[in-house]
Amino acid sequence: MNILIIFTSYLLGSLPTGFLIGKYLKNIDLRTIGSGSTGATNVLRNVGKWPALFVFIIDVGKGLIAVKIAQYYTDQGLIEVIAGISAISGHIWPIWLRGKGGKAVATGLGMFLALSWKVGLASLGIFLIVLTKTKFVSLSSISAAILLPIFMFFYLGKFIHSYFFISLIVALLVIWKHRTNIKRLIKGEESKINQNQ
Repeated sequence: MNILIIFTSYLLGSLPTGFLIGKYLKNIDLRTIGSGSTGATNVLRNVGKWPALFVFIIDVGKGLIAVKIAQYYTDQGLIEVIAGISAISGHIWPIWLRGKGGKAVATGLGMFLALSWKVGLASLGIFLIVLTKTKFVSLSSISAAILLPIFMFFYLGKFIHSYFFISLIVALLVIWKHRTNIKRLIKGEESKINQNQ
């Protein structure tokens, strides 16, 4: 059962929502334009506001549902964590798109909303605050990722816990996926949310 949960979580995460929306609405391949990501931000810039919101909600749902399925069928915290990271892996490296997907932010949010809604909402709050102040989605995502393990530590009250370790791994993964954005931010070349890349 555990293997089935993990496999299902990966498949759920790998649903290429942004790619399909781009193809269906504008007949474009998001992997070849803008940031090359199939996530909501690239959808926003190249397809539109409402399609981007739809993609964001679905991508959040992928992470949330994967963990909730694991929680329903098992009481093992480790399986919940593995299910969540499997969904994130599917989102980043979808089998249907030859491993070229999104950057894990929305799906990661869904995962942590399921593991701890307080930590998930705190991270979302940081994202929205930084986005409001700077208009940089990448900086907002990185800021939320950096603070994620800190929020999880305060929620748990200890370091030695699978939730803390996975929050650290996801934070590092999100930062790594934004490495090109970090270079552009340093050079002053990063696009704001209302600008095309």
